[in-house]
Amino acid sequence: MSYSTGADLKVTGIDFLKSQNRRQHHTDGYSTQELVVRRGQPFLLQLRFSRPLRAADRLSLRFGIGDKPMKTTGTLMSLKPKQDQDFSGWQISIVKNSGNECLLSVTSSPRSPVGKYHLNVKTGPNIYEAAKDAIYLLFNPWCEDDAVFLADEAQRKEYVLNDTGYIYVGSSYSIYGRPWNFGQFEEFILDACMYLLDKSKLKLSDRRDPVSVSRAMSALVNANDDRGVLMGNWSGEYRNGTSPLDWIGSVSILQQFYKTKLTVCFGQCWVFAGVLTTVMRCLGIPSRCVTNFNSAHDTEENLRIDTYISESGEKLKLSSDSVWNFHVWSDVWMKRTDLPAGFDGWQAIDATPQELSGGVFRCGPCPLKAIREGDVYVPFDSKFVYAEVNADEVYWLVKKVNGKNKYTKVKTETKGIGVNISTKAVGQDKREDITWQYKFPEGSKEERQSMQRASSFLRPMGMTPRSAFSSVLSTDEVDSRVEVPREVVSKSGLQIEITKKEALYPGNPLELAIIVKTSTPGSWTINLAGSCQLQSYTGKVEASLGCVKETIKLEGKSEMEVPLKIKADDYMKVLPSVGDEVLVHVNAIAEVQGTDDKLTKGTTMSFEYPPITVQMPETAKLNKEFTCAFIFKNKLNIPLDNCKLLVEGLGLFKMATFDEGDVQPGRIIKSEVICTPTRLGEKKIVAKLTSTQVKGISTEKAITIVE
Repeated sequence: MSYSTGADLKVTGIDFLKSQNRRQHHTDGYSTQELVVRRGQPFLLQLRFSRPLRAADRLSLRFGIGDKPMKTTGTLMSLKPKQDQDFSGWQISIVKNSGNECLLSVTSSPRSPVGKYHLNVKTGPNIYEAAKDAIYLLFNPWCEDDAVFLADEAQRKEYVLNDTGYIYVGSSYSIYGRPWNFGQFEEFILDACMYLLDKSKLKLSDRRDPVSVSRAMSALVNANDDRGVLMGNWSGEYRNGTSPLDWIGSVSILQQFYKTKLTVCFGQCWVFAGVLTTVMRCLGIPSRCVTNFNSAHDTEENLRIDTYISESGEKLKLSSDSVWNFHVWSDVWMKRTDLPAGFDGWQAIDATPQELSGGVFRCGPCPLKAIREGDVYVPFDSKFVYAEVNADEVYWLVKKVNGKNKYTKVKTETKGIGVNISTKAVGQDKREDITWQYKFPEGSKEERQSMQRASSFLRPMGMTPRSAFSSVLSTDEVDSRVEVPREVVSKSGLQIEITKKEALYPGNPLELAIIVKTSTPGSWTINLAGSCQLQSYTGKVEASLGCVKETIKLEGKSEMEVPLKIKADDYMKVLPSVGDEVLVHVNAIAEVQGTDDKLTKGTTMSFEYPPITVQMPETAKLNKEFTCAFIFKNKLNIPLDNCKLLVEGLGLFKMATFDEGDVQPGRIIKSEVICTPTRLGEKKIVAKLTSTQVKGISTEKAITIVE
């Protein structure tokens, strides 16, 4: 007896119930037509059949990832409606079967590879391909069985769903937040991340693991080995690309990369960190940008940075080690199932190409716990990150004696590296200091133990221990290696402070002062040298502006202020030629005659700039236009040449650039954008003004979009 083929069960359509699923999966922000879901959490599919589904019908849904999905490699899941799990950890059940429609619930395994899946449905001999609809499967910080599970809802909102934020820059005691648009939900960003996953050549089984994925992405966000997203450039010459200071977010970078498949020019550390954080948040891995002030780049892995100072107090470039005023990387949150217990939580990853790791420019993930405890054997790259926040800085005075350089050690600074480690606070537009997550308090018992532990792994590499355990060294080693605490040996109680008398506005003279103090009885004659240099954030000297040399006499407990004044012309002729934002670095060196008292002190200060004001309503309605105005008054007494205003408002308007030409002192410029809100909730508008003389004036303002 033969059945007519009309009785065959056929699928006539699938509804992916996108709006409902995406709301449930916290993926409704993504600007894509496809279904975006998170692993380990059920989503619904509505199947339409040629006739009602009967108990005897054979039905299976097949989810495949990659070019050749196979059951044996865990890249093809073939699921039949039943209550128990498939061997792959996926399961499917019928929620409701009525008429020719059937509502199914599908739950992926919380260990599934992330990426783009395709679905086909088999009913007996018939196969229905949902060819044009892909399903994007992401990591799931809301799912307890996912390795990136984050228990706190406010933290998930900040580190996964917030598409704007700040990156902290400046110098250790003059820190300011630079607004940054992460924009992980914008058009083509998810596709760019999927393209990067494919480009990474990670085995599909490695895509289950946030450790492998974040390590691969830290390599791909820089262009160095694999023609990745961004080309680093610290030369100050950005003619064939975009200056790193002209970006205000990751969106245009990732969109350009995805569209052209060519590396984007140019980035510096905060741009690499901003883009890497975007990629991580987009894939569902909680992530934050972290700024380390006075960040050591220790090329020799000996936890020591040597800094050389001339007799006039200027910094000299005699070593490949360097201290950056700040360095920005990213932290990602995950379980470290590849390590012994105890290393879960925040991990540092860094896409700025500094040193090779396993033959490739990448860094991390490195557990913050390992850095804090001194477990520098823990993968990945913990020695390098440990040094960035913990190295000692040894200052040497360089004098010319008979035509040769003579080096005298002035001091070892054990507390200056890795200070005020900063990230944006959860749910607030302010800075949170997370130094304690990276290191124990300076001088505490735990810090000494951590240092000792780290030294035991590093010493074969030529490690110089810190003063904290000079007790373990023989006396002949102490002289050459370890600083005896300065306070004990100083006869005169010599101290130096560096201050500014006025705010540092470009175009004004720099009114600086060096204060020299003594605190013990006696007459002291002090040779003081102080110098002022312009430097970029990596500590590179861009110009020497001037110095002061004086011999001072002080009696007992007293102090004297030595002015250091730099005329505007002395630095204004340099400013336009430097392609980066510059800092003012003042260094002083003092020697007390007839004693061994020597002291050096350096301070880095930022210029101050007039603000940009943003005028717009506090709230606006969805899909209803409103106007936003940007106003800037040049309050400096120099013209700003070649001014460009860059503005972006995610979910409000596309990035726009206004060429404002040359803006004379006192002139006001006003630019307007028409905004059409496409998404509800609080949205931020970011604006940045760059010119030949001044690189980094930025601001942002929030608006609430309502129904």
